[in-house]
Amino acid sequence: MNASPLPARHSVPTPDLSPDLTQLQQPVEPLTPRCTVQQAGERFREPRHAALLSLPVVERGKVLGCITRHDLLMRVYMHPYGRELHGRRSVATIMNADPVILPVNTPIEAAGKIIGARIRRPITEDFAIVDADGTYRGMGIVLDVLHALETRLGEHSRELERACRHLQSSQNQLIQSEKLATLGQLVAGLAHEINTPLGYVQNNVEMIRPLLQAAAEWVGAAQALMQIGEDAGLAVAEACVERMAEASQAFEPTLFRDIDVLLEDTLHGVTQMADLVGNLKDFSRIDQRRSDDVDLHGVIDAALRIGGHLLRKRQVDVRRHYGELPLVRCAPAQINQVLLNLITNAAQAIDHDKGVIAIRTQALGGYAMIAVHDNGRGIAPDVLPRIFEPFFTTKPTGQGTGLGLSICQQIIHAHGGRIAATSSAQAGTRFVVALPLGGRPPGSPA
Repeated sequence: MNASPLPARHSVPTPDLSPDLTQLQQPVEPLTPRCTVQQAGERFREPRHAALLSLPVVERGKVLGCITRHDLLMRVYMHPYGRELHGRRSVATIMNADPVILPVNTPIEAAGKIIGARIRRPITEDFAIVDADGTYRGMGIVLDVLHALETRLGEHSRELERACRHLQSSQNQLIQSEKLATLGQLVAGLAHEINTPLGYVQNNVEMIRPLLQAAAEWVGAAQALMQIGEDAGLAVAEACVERMAEASQAFEPTLFRDIDVLLEDTLHGVTQMADLVGNLKDFSRIDQRRSDDVDLHGVIDAALRIGGHLLRKRQVDVRRHYGELPLVRCAPAQINQVLLNLITNAAQAIDHDKGVIAIRTQALGGYAMIAVHDNGRGIAPDVLPRIFEPFFTTKPTGQGTGLGLSICQQIIHAHGGRIAATSSAQAGTRFVVALPLGGRPPGSPA
């Protein structure tokens, strides 16, 4: 038996992103119905056809069928007396009269679907390519189509990755913009929060300065009096006593207690300013996605300090009912943004002089729960289902972007948590934030 006409290898085309079969077309000289089975076998053994599983049988430009390398092998070369029985017969006697024939303008994806539905398993044949009027143009190799689909799939995957990164970047910019917008609304109050302690710090320093100058004169006179020697004259002693008396008129030693009080008050003011600036720095951090093990009560207190002026301006009584909470794995700058948004919304919803915002925390069911409850005017029933929709706002034009609660929801969901609200005109509005302890929802895969 001669060597069987098995393919030496399949072609490996360069990445093809053309929309149809044009670049996958192989210029294969077809067989005619007058060719014998033996001639077909000899054609398969030619190196130029090494990658083909089948050869077309064409007459007058029309594809009549295909003879496959597999059928030739099984029915002729491996069959006893196969060559004697079929060798001189026409290829039409053993060809597949219903091969896969695809127009050259068939999209790659459509070609893949047709081939997947028509080609036998294992793959033993390729397909013929024709032009618009059905005239034979060449052969297509099934593995080339699969390779092209793989290339396209990879390209689509990379496009999706780029789109995902762009979307994440846009979301981060949106969150940062909303944060800056919140700060913009609070900036007047924040300036007041800094200006108040700054004012009395300045006053205290102005008061302490002349006292220290007088104290320095008094101390100098006392030292001079103590250093008078036994041989000093009476005139020198009288001068020292007179200087001491004059210094005592400007500064009494009891004033040291007043200086201590003023310095303590000044230190308190400086600490207040440092806390506020530190809170603003944490709130405005660019790397807001950085996670840490966080004391949520500290984050709540920081949000209350930033919004303190608004709360005092509206005479809101803030009542904290903190339960036992472990440290929670989260991005503190983002959670701070959520809490500040809820607190400022609650304060703005109170339009009477007995406003109360109650903040409760507890650990429940694997979550750290934070409830912010105000006794304001409440949210209308037809509005409540829409409060987390992007760009939905009931505030007058120019007083809200409509993104605050939507971004809060995004942030909480990104932490694996949940946020919900209930409201009524009688009881006000209650927002509940649930953050998973340990950084992931209970029961989720580790």
